[in-house]
Amino acid sequence: MKQELIARYKEICSDFSINRNIRNSLRINTLKITEKEIVKKFEEKDVNLEKIKFLQNGYYYESKFSLSSTPEYLQGMIYLQDAASQIPAEVLDPEAGETVLDMSSAPGSKTTQIAQLMQNKVTIIALDTSHSRIEALKNNLERCFVSNCIIYKKDARFANELGIKFDKILLDAPCSGNYTQEEDWLSKRNVEDFKSNARMQKEMIRAGIKCLKDKGILVYSTCSLEPEEDEFVVQWALDNLDVELINTDVKMGDKCKTNIFKKELNKEINKCMRIWPHKTGMQGFFIVKMRKK
Repeated sequence: MKQELIARYKEICSDFSINRNIRNSLRINTLKITEKEIVKKFEEKDVNLEKIKFLQNGYYYESKFSLSSTPEYLQGMIYLQDAASQIPAEVLDPEAGETVLDMSSAPGSKTTQIAQLMQNKVTIIALDTSHSRIEALKNNLERCFVSNCIIYKKDARFANELGIKFDKILLDAPCSGNYTQEEDWLSKRNVEDFKSNARMQKEMIRAGIKCLKDKGILVYSTCSLEPEEDEFVVQWALDNLDVELINTDVKMGDKCKTNIFKKELNKEINKCMRIWPHKTGMQGFFIVKMRKK
C-alpha cells in the first residue's frame, strides 16, 4: 500500500517527496503573556524562537530540552502546536460578540486559539465524544486562561440538538492523519479507510451547516492528504448543501486541483488549500472556508 499511496500523491503533486523533517512550533498565548515577554524568557534559557510570518502568534523553536516540562508551558503561556494546525482558527477569523462552535474540540489546541484570537470576547461551544479527551480539553482551557467556553460531551453529528444557531463553526474533522505523524503510517492505511472517514466527515459537515446562521461561516480542515477526505468531501458539500466556497487568504500552501484521479471537480475547489510537508516543513493539512447561502 505504501507505494500505491506515494503514487497517488505524485499524481496530485508532481514533485512530491517524503519529508518527515517537520519543524517544531508553538503558539504564544497572549491571554497570559505578551510575545515580547516570552521571547525574553526563552532567550534566557537558550531556546531559539523564530516568528512564523504567516501566523499571528506562531513561532518555530529549537530547544535542547522538552518545552512541555517548563513553567511557561505548565502555566499556559505557550501551546505546543504545529504551524499548519494554527491556520484553520485564523481562517475562521472569529469576531468579538460572536457565538462559535468547535465541533471536534479536544484536546483544545484550536479551541484555546479561537479564545485567544478574540481575547475571550467570543462565546465558544466545544464538543467531543470522549471522556478522557474532554478531561484534556478542560485542563488546557484552564491552563490557557480561557473563560468563555462551554463543553458538551456530544457527537457533533447531532449538534443541531443544541438548538443554537452559530455565527461561525470550526470543523477540524477526525481523519486518517498523514505520514508525518507515524513512521509506518503509509503501510497501515488504505483507500477504504479514507472512504469510511469521508462518510463521517460528510455527516458532520451536514450537521454543521444546519447549525449555522444564514451567511455564517464553516471552516473545514483535516490533517489528511487524501482527496477522499478533502476535495471529494467538499465536492459532496457543494452538490448537496446550500453552501459556497470563499477564499481562505492563506499565505502558505497550494491551491487544490479540480481534476483528481481523472475526476472533474467543481472549479470552486481551487479555493481549497493543501499544505504539503515536503514543501513547507509542516505536517500535512487541508483547509477550506464555506459560507451558508
